[in-house]
Amino acid sequence: MKYTCSIEVRGNIDQVAQLWANEDHFAVWQDGFQSIERIKGEPETRGCRSRILFMQGGKPMELIETVLESDLPRVKSALYEHSHMSNTQTTRFESLPNGNTRFTSEVEYLQFHNWIPKLMAWLMPGLFKKQSLKWMRQFKQFAEQNLAN
Repeated sequence: MKYTCSIEVRGNIDQVAQLWANEDHFAVWQDGFQSIERIKGEPETRGCRSRILFMQGGKPMELIETVLESDLPRVKSALYEHSHMSNTQTTRFESLPNGNTRFTSEVEYLQFHNWIPKLMAWLMPGLFKKQSLKWMRQFKQFAEQNLAN
């Protein structure tokens, strides 16, 4: 399953990408974010691995992120592994003629390891995209508030 979401953020590409990559702000725009812990490598470099913890529905959820490509402020691509599924996400930032930034997320689910997410992806594929759009809108609001100051 693949999908792409895109949103325009008021702010220049360098400022927007810097805010997006700043782990200190993840909890502000990603519901349930708890922590990120480096397992291997330097942040935002190819091969860097991190353990990311979320609370989802009152239960802890752990993801392992492996950076596949990092060339910010233009692009970051990573593999996310969870006990129920694996996916890649490529985030792109593009300067627009009006000085704003197009923020795009390309997500591809590679494998479902459990029948529940597999069934959800089949019956309600829009649910996954809806969550991505929610976080993107929350980031947009956060970024525009911070860049306006």
